[in-house]
Amino acid sequence: MDNSSVCHPNATVCKLDSCTVPESNPNASLSLIMSTVLTILLAMVMFSMGCNVEIHKFLGHIKRPWGIFVGFLCQFGIMPLTGFILSVAFDILPVQAVVVLIMGCCPGGTASNILAYWVDGDMDLSVSMTTCSTLLALGMMPLCLFIYTKMWVDSGTIVIPYDSIGTSLVALVIPVSIGMFVNHKWPQKAKIILKIGSIAGAILIVLIAVVGGVLYQSAWIIEPKLWIVGTIFPIAGYSLGFFLARIAGQPWYRCRTVALETGMQNTQLCSTIVQLSFSPEDINLVFTFPLIYTVFQLVFAAILLGIYVIFKKCHGKNNTELQEKSDKEMESKSSFHETNKGFQSDEK
Repeated sequence: MDNSSVCHPNATVCKLDSCTVPESNPNASLSLIMSTVLTILLAMVMFSMGCNVEIHKFLGHIKRPWGIFVGFLCQFGIMPLTGFILSVAFDILPVQAVVVLIMGCCPGGTASNILAYWVDGDMDLSVSMTTCSTLLALGMMPLCLFIYTKMWVDSGTIVIPYDSIGTSLVALVIPVSIGMFVNHKWPQKAKIILKIGSIAGAILIVLIAVVGGVLYQSAWIIEPKLWIVGTIFPIAGYSLGFFLARIAGQPWYRCRTVALETGMQNTQLCSTIVQLSFSPEDINLVFTFPLIYTVFQLVFAAILLGIYVIFKKCHGKNNTELQEKSDKEMESKSSFHETNKGFQSDEK
């Protein structure tokens, strides 16, 4: 029997004169718009980050990669392992554990470069570490997820959306590379782009919190243990990164740099991957974690900065003494590099 004359064209079920029309879902459209805007803003932020990279300095660290290698061990060794241990220890849901691991595998955030400057760190190393971890994330994030999520994937508890994650990472690497080229060709314009990117980064965080709060209101009702994981994770990154750098023989100013690069993750990237890769039901369970991590990584970074400022004042170090120390370090490093070169420690 042909019911085309009496059924709505969008009806899914037609039985005689009774038809069922699918309910409209305004959140679906809003979610699509949010995903698109997040992707564009993230690309702007990463493009501006690339504009902060001076290629000759970046290549200098590549030729003497000990500092970057230590940062690599922290970024893709310590952080994913810490995320896995916390997930198992607190027995969180598999999808939540995957997002914790995604956060642990994310490259360093751009805010770490600013904080490295405030704590008298190695700015060149900070920018180089952020850039390298961003480029290496394309391969290391899927690899770490494959290793650490086997217990949940093999049991059929969860399926990792590698295709969506890979697409997000490719969209991340391309603007960084373009930004590096722009800074090389037009350094003055790159400075303007960098300022715009900083504003876009702030807008991105606010947009994620506000719009996400509207789309996934139930996501804010989460178990306390996820808050605990989000609190412990960044401070573990800061502490373990600092001690590993010191064990590797790095000078104090580089230890501070590696610590910030390790604990301060690109939470905007994590939020975007979550938004693009998981179903609305899963997002309700994990959406707030990147925001929780953002809050506590900034809180602990501010505390560490305050401790460093107090330490300098208590030891009575004036600008002249700091400059003399910096000059001695630079002379020592220059002499050491000239003698040894290549893959070596930067210890004084």
